Amino acid sequence: MSLTFHWFLPTNGDSRHVVGGGHGTPATASGRDRPPTVAYLSQIARAAEDLGFVGALTPTGAWCEDAWLTTAMVSQHTERLKFLVAFRPGFVSPTLAAQMASTFQRQTGGRLLLNVVTGGESHEQRAYGDFLDKDDRYRRTGEFLKIVRELWDGKSVDLAGEHLRVEDAKLARLPEPVPEVYFGGSSPIAGEIAAKYVDVYLTWGEPPAQVAEKIGWIRGLAAKEGRTLRFGIRLHVITRDTSAEAWAEANRLLDGFDAETVKSVQAGLARSESEGQQRMLALHGGSRDGLEIHPNLWAGIGLVRGGAGTALVGSHEEVAERIKEYAALGIEEFVLSGYPHLEEAYWFGEGVLPRLAAEGIWRHPAGGQQPAEAQVPFAG
Repeated sequence: MSLTFHWFLPTNGDSRHVVGGGHGTPATASGRDRPPTVAYLSQIARAAEDLGFVGALTPTGAWCEDAWLTTAMVSQHTERLKFLVAFRPGFVSPTLAAQMASTFQRQTGGRLLLNVVTGGESHEQRAYGDFLDKDDRYRRTGEFLKIVRELWDGKSVDLAGEHLRVEDAKLARLPEPVPEVYFGGSSPIAGEIAAKYVDVYLTWGEPPAQVAEKIGWIRGLAAKEGRTLRFGIRLHVITRDTSAEAWAEANRLLDGFDAETVKSVQAGLARSESEGQQRMLALHGGSRDGLEIHPNLWAGIGLVRGGAGTALVGSHEEVAERIKEYAALGIEEFVLSGYPHLEEAYWFGEGVLPRLAAEGIWRHPAGGQQPAEAQVPFAG
C-alpha cells in the first residue's frame, strides 16, 4: 500500500503567520500578506506536483475565493496535480454540478476530486439563500449525491425528494473518470450519508484514539450498506530537521496570535453547529496551555482558525512516525497544509516523504521521480 498525500491551496491568502478564518469567521489580516492570486497559487500547485502530492484541497465559503473558478484557472498551469474542490451542494443544482464535474474532467485530463461540504453554519448558509436547518441540509446532500452519482452512471434520473426534484435529468457527456467524492462529518446523519454515497471519509486531526473510534463507526455503517470506504485525515504540518526547530516555529506562530483575535475567533466558532468544529474546540478549550494533545500533535492552529485546527509538529522522523501511527489505524490519505504553504510544502516533501518512501509506504505518483532530502534555504 502506498499512502496518498494532498496539499492545500490557500485561496483565503497566505502568510508566514497563521491565516485564521473559516466556519463563519472572516480571514484574518495576515491573509493579505500573500494574496491568493492565480500566479501564487499556481506556484504552490507546481511545487506540490513536483514533490509528489497527488492533489490539492481548495476550501469553500465566504472567507475565500471560489474553488471551482480558482482551480479551473490553476489547473492550466499544472500537468498532473488533481484538485480536491470543496463545494456546498445547496448552492448549485445536482444536474449542473454533475455537468460541471464532467466538463472539469475533460478539460483537465481527469484531475477533479470533489469534497462535499454540507455546511455547518446556518448564518453563513442564509447569506447564500439557504434557509434549511442542519439536519435538512444533510438530507438534501444525500438526495444530491444520489442524483449526481446516477447521472455519472449514464442514467436518466427522475427524483421527487424531500428537498430536490429533477425530471428526465441526464448528461450528454459523462465524466472520465468519475470523480471520487470526499466527505466529512461527525454527526449521526453525516455518518449515514457517508456510508451510502462517498468514496473517502475525511476527519480532522484528532488524537489517534478518537480517529480510531470514527473509523470504526463509519466502517460499521458502510458495512450495513454493503460498501467499503477509504479514510483520510486533514492536518497542518510543521516539520524541520530537528524537533527543537519545529517547536520553535510553532511557538513563533503562537506568539503571533494576539489576545483579541483569539477571543473574537473563539466566540465566533463557539456558535458553530458543526459537531466536528466543536470537537476541534474541545482539544484546546481556547487556552494557550497544554496544546500538545498527543505526541507531536499541536492544537494551536485552532485558536485562530476554523475547521482543521491541529498540526503535526516535530522533526522529519517524528512526523513520519505520527503518519505511520495514523496509517496503522486505517488512514490512507493525508490532506496537509502549513504556513506559508509554498515553503512548508518543501519542508514536508523533502524531509518526510523520502523517509516514508525508504520504508516502502509511499511512492512518488510520477513513478521513478523521488524528492531528494534537502535543506530549504528560504524556509524558516
